[in-house]
Amino acid sequence: MKNHPFDIASQITPLDDGRFRGTTSPAYANMAGPFGGATAATLMRVVIEHPERTANPVAFTVNFCAALRDGDFDISVKLQRSAKYTQHWSLELEQNDIICATATVICGARANVFSHQSGEPPQAPPPEECMEMETVGALNWLNRYKFRPVDGTIQFSRDPHVELKSPRNIHWVNDHPERPLDYLSLAAIADTFILRLLYVRGTMAPMGTVSMTTYFHTTGEELAKQQSAPLLGVATAERFHGNFHDQAMTLWGKDKLLLASGTQLVWYKE
Repeated sequence: MKNHPFDIASQITPLDDGRFRGTTSPAYANMAGPFGGATAATLMRVVIEHPERTANPVAFTVNFCAALRDGDFDISVKLQRSAKYTQHWSLELEQNDIICATATVICGARANVFSHQSGEPPQAPPPEECMEMETVGALNWLNRYKFRPVDGTIQFSRDPHVELKSPRNIHWVNDHPERPLDYLSLAAIADTFILRLLYVRGTMAPMGTVSMTTYFHTTGEELAKQQSAPLLGVATAERFHGNFHDQAMTLWGKDKLLLASGTQLVWYKE
């Protein structure tokens, strides 16, 4: 879907020196720079479209080192090791001689071996029975997704909540406009959970993701069956302390399959 806003935002152009060029997209603008999920997907695309890739991603870590400015940026990639079952890739994203992000991607060959899923998604009404969250007038990137909260909606206030709220929330989410799910869009959707500090305190503060890791538990065949149907997402956190807090998420697809799980480390100022 070359004309979809997501594919435009994450497109790359090969350069003569072996690097790849990307460009920030106003459609995915965030408070400071682009939505991190779009940046992550652009890094992932370099590996996905690389001719030496032999398998699909199983683990993906992005470290956000500095805020991206509007405009072009360059990505360098290196295949660190290619073995029978795994490939290890490393990437650097640079803009104006500043390293703005680093990443590692592990691709893994999958076979028809023992399979078992012990976890189950939480109980939730179907997405068509959940009211869509209003995003008009919000940050641009929020308008690129349809959110249908199941519980745990944000309650904003001028002052922090006297009684802190739960960091956990459940929602249905998919691309807007709709787009068939693949590893690129799944990597971006993994970052669509609003930072937990906003759920707990209800007020804005300087904050941002420092590091994000996503584990892919799904095959390409399972992703193809998902098509553009909403995913059921669950996010929570355990501790807010000393300028950092954790964040954990799971994304569930059709037939109650766990498609992805992940963690983030978030910095905040107050």
